Amino acid sequence: MSKSKASVADRLRVGVSIYVRKGEQSLWENGIYQNCLFLVMLLLKAPNVAETYLVSGGGDGDAADAQRFMADSPVPIIDMAAAANKLDVMIEMSAQLSRDWAVNFRERGGKIVTMRVGNDYVIDIERMIFNKQHGLLIAGTPYDEIWTLAEYERSCMHYFGSAMRAPVRLMQHLWSPGVIDRAAATLPNGETFGYKPGRKKWRLGIFEPNICMVKTSHLPMLLIDMAHRANPRAIELMRVYNSYHMKDHVTFVGFANSLDIVRHGLAVFEGRFPVYQCLSSQVDAVVCHQWENGQNYLYYEALYGGYPLVHNSTFIGDCGYFYPGFDCEEGGLALLQAFSQHDADLANYRERARTFLRTLAPENENNVRAYNEALVNLYRAGPP
Repeated sequence: MSKSKASVADRLRVGVSIYVRKGEQSLWENGIYQNCLFLVMLLLKAPNVAETYLVSGGGDGDAADAQRFMADSPVPIIDMAAAANKLDVMIEMSAQLSRDWAVNFRERGGKIVTMRVGNDYVIDIERMIFNKQHGLLIAGTPYDEIWTLAEYERSCMHYFGSAMRAPVRLMQHLWSPGVIDRAAATLPNGETFGYKPGRKKWRLGIFEPNICMVKTSHLPMLLIDMAHRANPRAIELMRVYNSYHMKDHVTFVGFANSLDIVRHGLAVFEGRFPVYQCLSSQVDAVVCHQWENGQNYLYYEALYGGYPLVHNSTFIGDCGYFYPGFDCEEGGLALLQAFSQHDADLANYRERARTFLRTLAPENENNVRAYNEALVNLYRAGPP
Protein backbone atom coordinates (compact mmCIF):
# COMPACT_ATOMS: atom_id res chain seq x y z
CA MET A 1 0.00 0.00 0.00
CA SER A 2 1.49 3.31 -1.03
CA LYS A 3 1.88 6.16 1.43
CA SER A 4 -0.26 8.47 -0.66
CA LYS A 5 -3.10 5.97 -0.82
CA ALA A 6 -2.98 5.48 2.94
CA SER A 7 -3.17 9.24 3.53
CA VAL A 8 -6.10 9.66 1.14
CA ALA A 9 -7.97 6.84 2.88
CA ASP A 10 -7.68 8.78 6.13
CA ARG A 11 -9.67 11.74 4.74
CA LEU A 12 -12.06 10.49 2.09
CA ARG A 13 -14.45 12.63 0.07
CA VAL A 14 -17.58 10.56 -0.51
CA GLY A 15 -20.67 11.14 -2.65
CA VAL A 16 -24.03 9.36 -2.76
CA SER A 17 -25.97 9.54 -6.01
CA ILE A 18 -29.60 10.67 -5.93
CA TYR A 19 -32.08 10.80 -8.80
CA VAL A 20 -33.56 14.26 -9.30
CA ARG A 21 -36.24 15.16 -11.82
CA LYS A 22 -38.13 18.30 -12.76
CA GLY A 23 -41.22 19.21 -10.77
CA GLU A 24 -42.54 17.82 -7.52
CA GLN A 25 -40.58 15.04 -5.86
CA SER A 26 -41.01 13.62 -2.37
CA LEU A 27 -39.01 11.54 0.09
CA TRP A 28 -42.17 9.46 0.54
CA GLU A 29 -42.60 8.28 -3.03
CA ASN A 30 -39.74 5.79 -2.90
CA GLY A 31 -37.82 4.39 0.06
CA ILE A 32 -34.50 4.71 -1.74
CA TYR A 33 -34.52 8.48 -1.23
CA GLN A 34 -34.60 7.97 2.52
CA ASN A 35 -31.79 5.42 2.11
CA CYS A 36 -29.68 8.18 0.57
CA LEU A 37 -30.48 10.62 3.34
CA PHE A 38 -29.72 8.17 6.17
CA LEU A 39 -26.46 7.13 4.54
CA VAL A 40 -25.11 10.66 4.28
CA MET A 41 -26.18 11.24 7.90
CA LEU A 42 -23.98 8.30 8.87
CA LEU A 43 -21.08 9.42 6.69
CA LEU A 44 -21.01 12.75 8.52
CA LYS A 45 -20.09 10.74 11.64
CA ALA A 46 -17.46 8.53 9.96
CA PRO A 47 -13.95 9.43 11.21
CA ASN A 48 -12.24 8.71 7.88
CA VAL A 49 -14.72 10.73 5.80
CA ALA A 50 -13.67 14.34 5.41
CA GLU A 51 -16.44 15.52 3.08
CA THR A 52 -19.85 14.10 2.19
CA TYR A 53 -22.12 15.08 -0.70
CA LEU A 54 -25.35 14.10 -2.37
CA VAL A 55 -24.75 13.93 -6.12
CA SER A 56 -27.65 14.86 -8.36
CA GLY A 57 -27.91 12.73 -11.48
CA GLY A 58 -29.97 10.43 -13.63
CA GLY A 59 -33.02 12.64 -14.10
CA ASP A 60 -33.79 15.91 -15.84
CA GLY A 61 -33.73 17.99 -12.66
CA ASP A 62 -31.21 20.74 -11.99
CA ALA A 63 -29.57 22.05 -8.85
CA ALA A 64 -32.64 24.09 -7.91
CA ASP A 65 -34.88 21.00 -8.17
CA ALA A 66 -32.43 19.07 -6.02
CA GLN A 67 -32.39 21.76 -3.35
CA ARG A 68 -36.20 21.83 -3.17
CA PHE A 69 -36.48 18.06 -3.06
CA MET A 70 -33.77 17.61 -0.42
CA ALA A 71 -34.30 20.79 1.55
CA ASP A 72 -33.48 18.94 4.77
CA SER A 73 -30.25 17.44 3.46
CA PRO A 74 -27.45 17.79 6.02
CA VAL A 75 -24.85 17.80 3.23
CA PRO A 76 -24.27 19.87 0.07
CA ILE A 77 -25.73 18.73 -3.25
CA ILE A 78 -23.41 18.75 -6.27
CA ASP A 79 -23.75 17.65 -9.88
CA MET A 80 -21.97 14.82 -11.69
CA ALA A 81 -19.37 17.11 -13.24
CA ALA A 82 -18.31 18.46 -9.86
CA ALA A 83 -18.37 14.96 -8.38
CA ALA A 84 -15.94 13.69 -11.03
CA ASN A 85 -13.26 16.12 -9.84
CA LYS A 86 -14.07 16.36 -6.15
CA LEU A 87 -14.71 12.81 -4.87
CA ASP A 88 -12.59 9.85 -3.87
CA VAL A 89 -15.54 7.45 -3.57
CA MET A 90 -18.89 7.48 -5.32
CA ILE A 91 -21.70 5.37 -3.88
CA GLU A 92 -24.29 4.66 -6.55
CA MET A 93 -27.64 4.59 -4.81
CA SER A 94 -30.68 6.31 -6.30
CA ALA A 95 -29.27 7.54 -9.61
CA GLN A 96 -27.48 4.97 -11.77
CA LEU A 97 -24.07 6.03 -13.02
CA SER A 98 -23.33 6.08 -16.71
CA ARG A 99 -20.66 3.63 -17.77
CA ASP A 100 -18.51 6.34 -19.35
CA TRP A 101 -18.58 8.51 -16.22
CA ALA A 102 -17.67 5.51 -14.06
CA VAL A 103 -14.78 4.45 -16.29
CA ASN A 104 -13.31 7.96 -16.32
CA PHE A 105 -13.76 8.34 -12.55
CA ARG A 106 -11.93 5.09 -11.84
CA GLU A 107 -9.15 5.96 -14.27
CA ARG A 108 -8.49 9.04 -12.14
CA GLY A 109 -8.14 6.83 -9.07
CA GLY A 110 -11.69 7.02 -7.72
CA LYS A 111 -13.55 4.05 -6.26
CA ILE A 112 -17.18 3.16 -7.02
CA VAL A 113 -19.61 1.25 -4.84
CA THR A 114 -23.11 0.34 -5.94
CA MET A 115 -25.52 -0.06 -3.05
CA ARG A 116 -28.42 -2.34 -3.96
CA VAL A 117 -31.42 -1.82 -1.69
CA GLY A 118 -34.09 -3.58 -3.75
CA ASN A 119 -34.71 -7.23 -4.60
CA ASP A 120 -33.21 -6.88 -8.06
CA TYR A 121 -33.17 -10.61 -8.71
CA VAL A 122 -36.96 -10.77 -8.62
CA ILE A 123 -37.40 -7.37 -10.23
CA ASP A 124 -35.13 -8.32 -13.15
CA ILE A 125 -37.00 -11.60 -13.63
CA GLU A 126 -40.27 -9.70 -13.90
CA ARG A 127 -38.74 -7.17 -16.28
CA MET A 128 -37.62 -9.92 -18.62
CA ILE A 129 -40.61 -12.25 -18.42
CA PHE A 130 -43.31 -9.58 -18.57
CA ASN A 131 -41.51 -7.19 -20.93
CA LYS A 132 -41.37 -4.37 -18.39
CA GLN A 133 -39.12 -1.35 -18.75
CA HIS A 134 -35.51 -2.40 -18.28
CA GLY A 135 -33.53 -1.29 -15.24
CA LEU A 136 -29.99 -1.47 -16.63
CA LEU A 137 -28.73 -3.64 -13.80
CA ILE A 138 -26.26 -5.35 -16.13
CA ALA A 139 -24.96 -2.20 -17.85
CA GLY A 140 -21.24 -2.97 -17.84
CA THR A 141 -20.53 -0.25 -15.28
CA PRO A 142 -17.30 -1.11 -13.43
CA TYR A 143 -17.70 -1.36 -9.65
CA ASP A 144 -15.10 -1.88 -6.97
CA GLU A 145 -17.62 -3.31 -4.54
CA ILE A 146 -21.33 -4.03 -4.20
CA TRP A 147 -23.11 -3.25 -0.95
CA THR A 148 -26.49 -4.74 -0.12
CA LEU A 149 -28.67 -5.63 2.87
CA ALA A 150 -29.08 -8.79 4.90
CA GLU A 151 -32.60 -9.27 3.55
CA TYR A 152 -31.08 -10.04 0.14
CA GLU A 153 -28.36 -12.44 1.26
CA ARG A 154 -30.27 -15.48 0.02
CA SER A 155 -31.99 -14.16 -3.10
CA CYS A 156 -29.62 -11.52 -4.49
CA MET A 157 -26.14 -11.66 -3.01
CA HIS A 158 -24.67 -14.20 -5.42
CA TYR A 159 -26.68 -12.78 -8.31
CA PHE A 160 -25.16 -9.35 -7.75
CA GLY A 161 -21.61 -10.65 -7.46
CA SER A 162 -21.81 -12.89 -10.51
CA ALA A 163 -23.69 -10.46 -12.77
CA MET A 164 -21.73 -7.32 -11.89
CA ARG A 165 -18.39 -9.07 -11.32
CA ALA A 166 -17.45 -7.43 -8.06
CA PRO A 167 -17.26 -8.53 -4.41
CA VAL A 168 -20.44 -8.17 -2.35
CA ARG A 169 -20.60 -6.86 1.21
CA LEU A 170 -23.66 -7.02 3.50
CA MET A 171 -24.31 -3.72 5.25
CA GLN A 172 -26.59 -2.59 8.07
CA HIS A 173 -29.96 -1.13 7.11
CA LEU A 174 -30.25 2.45 8.41
CA TRP A 175 -33.23 4.41 9.67
CA SER A 176 -33.85 7.59 11.63
CA PRO A 177 -37.14 9.04 12.90
CA GLY A 178 -36.21 12.52 11.72
CA VAL A 179 -38.03 12.21 8.39
CA ILE A 180 -41.30 11.04 9.89
CA ASP A 181 -41.07 13.52 12.76
CA ARG A 182 -40.74 16.41 10.30
CA ALA A 183 -43.61 15.05 8.20
CA ALA A 184 -45.86 14.52 11.21
CA ALA A 185 -45.31 18.13 12.24
CA THR A 186 -47.16 19.19 9.06
CA LEU A 187 -50.34 17.23 9.85
CA PRO A 188 -53.59 19.21 10.09
CA ASN A 189 -54.79 20.40 13.48
CA GLY A 190 -56.34 17.56 15.43
CA GLU A 191 -54.27 14.84 13.75
CA THR A 192 -51.25 13.29 15.42
CA PHE A 193 -48.91 10.47 14.53
CA GLY A 194 -48.95 7.67 17.10
CA TYR A 195 -51.14 4.78 18.18
CA LYS A 196 -54.26 5.75 20.12
CA PRO A 197 -55.55 2.98 22.41
CA GLY A 198 -59.13 2.33 23.37
CA ARG A 199 -60.95 1.65 20.09
CA LYS A 200 -63.57 -1.12 20.25
CA LYS A 201 -62.85 -2.19 16.66
CA TRP A 202 -59.73 -1.71 14.58
CA ARG A 203 -59.23 -0.05 11.23
CA LEU A 204 -56.56 -2.08 9.45
CA GLY A 205 -54.13 -0.79 6.85
CA ILE A 206 -52.29 -2.75 4.15
CA PHE A 207 -49.53 -0.72 2.49
CA GLU A 208 -47.78 -3.21 0.20
CA PRO A 209 -46.93 -1.43 -3.09
CA ASN A 210 -48.36 -4.10 -5.44
CA ILE A 211 -45.78 -3.38 -8.13
CA CYS A 212 -43.58 -6.46 -7.63
CA MET A 213 -44.34 -9.88 -6.23
CA VAL A 214 -42.07 -9.45 -3.18
CA LYS A 215 -44.63 -7.15 -1.47
CA THR A 216 -48.29 -7.56 -2.41
CA SER A 217 -51.57 -7.11 -0.58
CA HIS A 218 -53.37 -10.36 -1.28
CA LEU A 219 -51.94 -12.44 1.58
CA PRO A 220 -52.57 -9.68 4.17
CA MET A 221 -56.12 -9.46 2.83
CA LEU A 222 -56.52 -13.19 3.30
CA LEU A 223 -55.15 -13.26 6.84
CA ILE A 224 -57.40 -10.35 7.79
CA ASP A 225 -60.31 -12.32 6.39
CA MET A 226 -59.26 -15.30 8.52
CA ALA A 227 -59.31 -13.07 11.60
CA HIS A 228 -62.67 -11.61 10.60
CA ARG A 229 -64.19 -15.07 10.24
CA ALA A 230 -62.92 -16.02 13.70
CA ASN A 231 -64.01 -12.77 15.37
CA PRO A 232 -66.46 -10.63 13.36
CA ARG A 233 -66.47 -8.00 16.13
CA ALA A 234 -62.76 -7.13 15.93
CA ILE A 235 -62.47 -5.29 12.60
CA GLU A 236 -64.20 -2.06 11.64
CA LEU A 237 -62.58 -1.62 8.23
CA MET A 238 -59.78 -2.98 6.02
CA ARG A 239 -58.06 -0.30 3.92
CA VAL A 240 -55.97 -1.70 1.06
CA TYR A 241 -53.69 1.12 -0.06
CA ASN A 242 -51.73 1.07 -3.34
CA SER A 243 -54.42 -1.10 -4.90
CA TYR A 244 -56.53 1.34 -6.87
CA HIS A 245 -54.67 0.55 -10.08
CA MET A 246 -55.89 -3.06 -9.78
CA LYS A 247 -59.59 -2.27 -9.30
CA ASP A 248 -60.49 -3.47 -12.80
CA HIS A 249 -58.15 -6.47 -12.88
CA VAL A 250 -60.40 -9.50 -13.16
CA THR A 251 -58.21 -11.80 -11.06
CA PHE A 252 -57.76 -9.29 -8.26
CA VAL A 253 -61.45 -8.41 -8.24
CA GLY A 254 -62.38 -12.09 -8.14
CA PHE A 255 -60.00 -12.72 -5.26
CA ALA A 256 -61.26 -9.73 -3.29
CA ASN A 257 -64.89 -10.67 -3.81
CA SER A 258 -64.21 -14.15 -2.45
CA LEU A 259 -63.44 -12.70 0.99
CA ASP A 260 -66.08 -12.36 3.68
CA ILE A 261 -64.66 -9.04 4.81
CA VAL A 262 -65.24 -7.62 1.32
CA ARG A 263 -68.70 -9.15 0.93
CA HIS A 264 -69.65 -7.74 4.34
CA GLY A 265 -68.78 -4.23 3.18
CA LEU A 266 -65.79 -3.79 5.47
CA ALA A 267 -63.10 -3.12 2.83
CA VAL A 268 -62.03 -0.13 0.77
CA PHE A 269 -59.37 0.04 -1.92
CA GLU A 270 -57.22 3.15 -2.06
CA GLY A 271 -54.45 4.81 -4.04
CA ARG A 272 -50.97 5.69 -2.81
CA PHE A 273 -50.58 8.13 0.08
CA PRO A 274 -47.78 8.97 2.54
CA VAL A 275 -47.91 6.46 5.38
CA TYR A 276 -47.80 9.04 8.16
CA GLN A 277 -50.99 10.65 6.84
CA CYS A 278 -52.87 7.35 6.81
CA LEU A 279 -51.67 6.25 10.24
CA SER A 280 -52.56 9.55 11.85
CA SER A 281 -56.25 9.43 10.98
CA GLN A 282 -57.37 6.26 9.18
CA VAL A 283 -55.49 3.23 10.52
CA ASP A 284 -55.09 1.59 13.94
CA ALA A 285 -52.94 -1.41 12.94
CA VAL A 286 -50.69 -2.36 10.02
CA VAL A 287 -50.82 -5.80 8.39
CA CYS A 288 -47.91 -6.79 6.15
CA HIS A 289 -46.43 -9.55 4.06
CA GLN A 290 -43.11 -9.77 2.25
CA TRP A 291 -41.16 -12.36 0.31
CA GLU A 292 -37.35 -12.01 0.66
CA ASN A 293 -37.82 -8.33 1.53
CA GLY A 294 -37.95 -8.23 5.30
CA GLN A 295 -36.28 -4.87 6.08
CA ASN A 296 -38.79 -2.12 5.40
CA TYR A 297 -39.18 1.48 6.49
CA LEU A 298 -42.92 0.88 6.89
CA TYR A 299 -42.16 -1.53 9.74
CA TYR A 300 -39.86 0.95 11.46
CA GLU A 301 -42.38 3.79 11.10
CA ALA A 302 -45.21 1.69 12.51
CA LEU A 303 -43.06 0.52 15.43
CA TYR A 304 -41.88 4.06 16.12
CA GLY A 305 -45.51 5.16 16.37
CA GLY A 306 -46.47 2.27 18.64
CA TYR A 307 -48.87 0.85 16.05
CA PRO A 308 -49.60 -2.89 16.10
CA LEU A 309 -47.54 -4.43 13.29
CA VAL A 310 -48.57 -7.87 12.04
CA HIS A 311 -45.69 -9.15 9.92
CA ASN A 312 -43.61 -12.09 8.72
CA SER A 313 -40.17 -10.45 8.88
CA THR A 314 -37.32 -12.18 10.72
CA PHE A 315 -35.27 -8.96 10.75
CA ILE A 316 -37.01 -6.95 13.47
CA GLY A 317 -36.30 -9.04 16.54
CA ASP A 318 -39.18 -9.49 18.98
CA CYS A 319 -41.07 -6.45 17.72
CA GLY A 320 -44.61 -6.55 16.42
CA TYR A 321 -46.80 -9.63 16.03
CA PHE A 322 -45.03 -12.27 13.98
CA TYR A 323 -46.39 -15.03 11.76
CA PRO A 324 -44.18 -17.38 9.74
CA GLY A 325 -43.71 -17.28 5.99
CA PHE A 326 -46.92 -17.49 4.00
CA ASP A 327 -49.07 -18.90 6.81
CA CYS A 328 -52.19 -16.76 6.64
CA GLU A 329 -53.92 -18.86 9.34
CA GLU A 330 -51.12 -18.03 11.79
CA GLY A 331 -51.24 -14.47 10.51
CA GLY A 332 -54.91 -14.24 11.38
CA LEU A 333 -54.17 -15.53 14.87
CA ALA A 334 -51.34 -13.00 15.24
CA LEU A 335 -53.76 -10.21 14.33
CA LEU A 336 -56.29 -11.40 16.90
CA GLN A 337 -53.51 -11.67 19.49
CA ALA A 338 -52.57 -8.08 18.75
CA PHE A 339 -56.19 -6.98 19.07
CA SER A 340 -56.59 -8.69 22.44
CA GLN A 341 -53.35 -7.57 24.12
CA HIS A 342 -51.87 -4.52 22.42
CA ASP A 343 -53.44 -1.82 24.57
CA ALA A 344 -52.57 -3.60 27.82
CA ASP A 345 -48.97 -4.24 26.69
CA LEU A 346 -48.41 -0.91 24.93
CA ALA A 347 -45.61 0.32 27.22
CA ASN A 348 -43.59 -2.87 26.75
CA TYR A 349 -44.31 -2.86 23.02
CA ARG A 350 -42.95 0.68 22.72
CA GLU A 351 -39.83 -0.18 24.74
CA ARG A 352 -39.04 -3.22 22.58
CA ALA A 353 -39.45 -1.03 19.51
CA ARG A 354 -37.16 1.70 20.87
CA THR A 355 -34.48 -0.86 21.69
CA PHE A 356 -34.58 -2.31 18.19
CA LEU A 357 -34.78 1.02 16.35
CA ARG A 358 -31.62 2.24 18.10
CA THR A 359 -29.70 -0.49 16.25
CA LEU A 360 -30.64 1.15 12.93
CA ALA A 361 -29.63 4.71 13.80
CA PRO A 362 -27.13 6.41 11.46
CA GLU A 363 -25.31 7.69 14.55
CA ASN A 364 -25.12 4.23 16.15
CA GLU A 365 -21.42 3.59 16.86
CA ASN A 366 -21.51 0.05 15.47
CA ASN A 367 -23.07 1.26 12.22
CA VAL A 368 -20.64 4.14 11.83
CA ARG A 369 -17.70 1.82 12.47
CA ALA A 370 -18.87 -0.79 9.94
CA TYR A 371 -19.41 1.71 7.12
CA ASN A 372 -16.21 3.58 7.91
CA GLU A 373 -14.15 0.39 7.84
CA ALA A 374 -15.77 -0.68 4.57
CA LEU A 375 -14.81 2.62 2.94
CA VAL A 376 -11.24 2.59 4.24
CA ASN A 377 -10.67 -1.01 3.17
CA LEU A 378 -12.17 -0.27 -0.22
CA TYR A 379 -9.89 2.64 -0.90
CA ARG A 380 -6.76 1.00 0.48
CA ALA A 381 -7.29 -2.12 -1.65
CA GLY A 382 -5.20 -2.49 -4.74
CA PRO A 383 -6.56 -2.14 -8.29
CA PRO A 384 -9.24 -4.69 -9.34
